[in-house]
Amino acid sequence: MTRKKPDLKSLAPETRLVAAGREYSEHGFVNPAVYHASTVLFDTMEELLAYKKPFVYGRRGTPTSRAVETAVAALEGGFATKVAPSGMAAISTMLFSFLKSGEHLLMTDTVYDPVRNLCDTVLKGLGIETTYYDPLLGGAIATLIRPNTRMVYCESPGSLTMEVQDVPAIAAVAHAHGCLVALDNTWSAGHFFKAFEHGCDISVQAGTKYLGGHSDAMMGTITCSEATWPGFRKAYETLGQFAGPDDMNLMLRGIRTLDVRLERHMKNAVIVADWLRTRPEVDSVLYPALPNSPGHSLWKRDYRGASGLFSVVLRPASKGAVAAMLDDLALFGMGYSWGGYESLCVPFKANRTATRWPDTGPALRLHIGLENPADLISDLEAGLQRLSRHA
Repeated sequence: MTRKKPDLKSLAPETRLVAAGREYSEHGFVNPAVYHASTVLFDTMEELLAYKKPFVYGRRGTPTSRAVETAVAALEGGFATKVAPSGMAAISTMLFSFLKSGEHLLMTDTVYDPVRNLCDTVLKGLGIETTYYDPLLGGAIATLIRPNTRMVYCESPGSLTMEVQDVPAIAAVAHAHGCLVALDNTWSAGHFFKAFEHGCDISVQAGTKYLGGHSDAMMGTITCSEATWPGFRKAYETLGQFAGPDDMNLMLRGIRTLDVRLERHMKNAVIVADWLRTRPEVDSVLYPALPNSPGHSLWKRDYRGASGLFSVVLRPASKGAVAAMLDDLALFGMGYSWGGYESLCVPFKANRTATRWPDTGPALRLHIGLENPADLISDLEAGLQRLSRHA
């Protein structure tokens, strides 16, 4: 007797995280096997030439990849998902799949810097023009749409500076002009912001971050609507993308606990961010989940929760003072990632071309992990005291 498969659409989001993709497990095991596979053998020439198997070649999919893709598609609320070996690979694959020479891309000015570099070098060399836009334009983005504009790309909140975009307003205008809308949904992990419910056609994530959740796997995901899926899938396979089975397995493990981890990240981040607001060394805290923080009203309207990533602008201080603060932090590591169980803190400078970043003080990006927030506050307090002594 085959057990009944759950109707994922009828389930609450946190239940979907546990149930999605489980049908690829075998022999009664809870988790699907980790398939290290390239060649798939066929029994007859007719079957070989007709591709009459659920799996035909390792790069075209395995039970491991199908489990991950099914789980992410259910998480995002999209039609179907494909994986890539990193978040940047997911973004580049998505852009290459939908854009061609002579077309125009509208890109948020707050975008992750490696994506800006991709647009200004590789896409430019292919004859694809990029215009960077103010992330807070909302529906006024209509003034920038041209006859050859193919896509509007959003990232909300914006990298480093946390601007929350009015994605539904942007999507309504873009669709009225025949443009696609893509979103980098990594900050919410697809759990706290439902891209497709808010008008997006494509959602990309760096699965390296919250989907993996343990700072030990590299992964990217591209989730499409039903309308955009056929063209994307063909391009994805032509570009030869895939990801390693061990990293896919680690990401699937992370997805199962995503709900409880994000709740704790958010709980801890709110406590730490609220405390940072009280400090004389801090000029502003950029965390949309906090009342009176920039973007809070849009966050409250569109999001179910917040992750553990936010930024802080300090009052003017020397580079040496900031180094004195950061170098001796005991619990906050310095590293170019986030989304794992551990807390991180890195300095940054905003890179803008269409808008101006108004703050002049040093800026820090913090990822609040799963530690006790009192311990994190104690670590930061000692760091801020060092900052003041060296200012």
